[in-house]
Amino acid sequence: MKNLKEVEKHIPKSTPYTVDKSGIAMDRKITPPKYPVQKIVFVITFICCIGFLIYTLITSPSGKSLTVNNNEIIISSVTKGVFEDFIPVRARVIPAKTLYLDAIEGGRVERIFVEDGANLTTGDLIVELSNPSLQINVLGNEARVAEQLNNMRTIELNLEQNRLQHKRNLVDIHYQIKILTRQLKREHNLVSSGAVPQTKFEDTQDTLEWYQNRLDITLESQKSDHKMQQSQLTFLKETSTRLEDNLAISRQNLDNMNVKAPVAGKLSGFDVEVGQSIGAGQRLGQIDTPDDYKLAANIDEFYLSRIDLGQHAKYKGYQLVITKIYPQVQNSLFRVDFSFIGEQPKDIRRGQTLQTKLTLGDDDNTLLLPNEAFYQSSGGHWVFVVSADKQQAVKRDVSLGRRNNQFIEVLSGLTEDEQVITSGYSTYKEVEQLKLSQ
Repeated sequence: MKNLKEVEKHIPKSTPYTVDKSGIAMDRKITPPKYPVQKIVFVITFICCIGFLIYTLITSPSGKSLTVNNNEIIISSVTKGVFEDFIPVRARVIPAKTLYLDAIEGGRVERIFVEDGANLTTGDLIVELSNPSLQINVLGNEARVAEQLNNMRTIELNLEQNRLQHKRNLVDIHYQIKILTRQLKREHNLVSSGAVPQTKFEDTQDTLEWYQNRLDITLESQKSDHKMQQSQLTFLKETSTRLEDNLAISRQNLDNMNVKAPVAGKLSGFDVEVGQSIGAGQRLGQIDTPDDYKLAANIDEFYLSRIDLGQHAKYKGYQLVITKIYPQVQNSLFRVDFSFIGEQPKDIRRGQTLQTKLTLGDDDNTLLLPNEAFYQSSGGHWVFVVSADKQQAVKRDVSLGRRNNQFIEVLSGLTEDEQVITSGYSTYKEVEQLKLSQ
């Protein structure tokens, strides 16, 4: 015990300890920590920070974000309305109706009666041509036709004379039969008395029979000749008509040397000089209907399957309709003609180019988005949709369809009245969220 007390003297009083009074071993006394409250607060704070970070990651969109000024962007609303599927078309003004002047017969220009651009009425003389060879040919045709017609008249006269000769023969035969019949009757009564010889009576009887047989043959011949004459006369009349028509054509060819206006209109493309040689079929000019125009346009072959007769177009409030489609494709373009419906513009002129709008179709109840610069950056695959509080805009995948110069058709991904940033996205391609500031 004495040694234990000495040991305790050398141990500092601040050091806890326990002494085994039995002297077998010594144990140190464990004291609880002095600051348990501070550790609990630290742990709770750490857990809250981790929870807030997880919440932020879950509720916030992934990817980069960027702060933009509202004054630097354009925000548009998704609306519902009529989508006009149209394309802009540049069309050229041309006359509604054009008649080409071609020289039917070639010749030399003798006189010119009008100038290019003159307003003509039907029958106005335009130019006079001369062709001596044609004149000689026409005169020769007239002589030949006249000779053939004269021959036919002679044939017709002979046929008529033959008919009259048959008629005279019948009259003579009937007369002889009538006389011989009366004579034979008288002689028959006188033969019995011997006043007339039997031989004379028999001669009279034979003569009567001969005339009766002749009458039958003459009637048969007349019937056959009449049938042949009728057929021949019909053929001669048809031949005469053809010859007279040929003669009229020859005279018309000669008259065609004087070129006249077939319809009323404005002369254009007329460029001939006195003394100039004009070939048969050569174009002299054209006559256009005055103050009546249509439009001709060349359209990309991409739209060939979507263009049809009856589709409408507009020019400054004036309505047009497609009246003709030329399916031939040249340089990847095909041509269509438009006609004005009702009134035409008074200030258009031939050759003028007009900007028109060709409608390919109208769809009602379609979601529409303004056609702005965003489409060039996103290709219509995604847009930035503005939140309800207008504090941010989040990238969203969408599906857009047809476009015109005003609107884009929304197929899916957006609803009516949602607001979308429609200005350019060139600097936002890698950004997922835009924070909007005033």
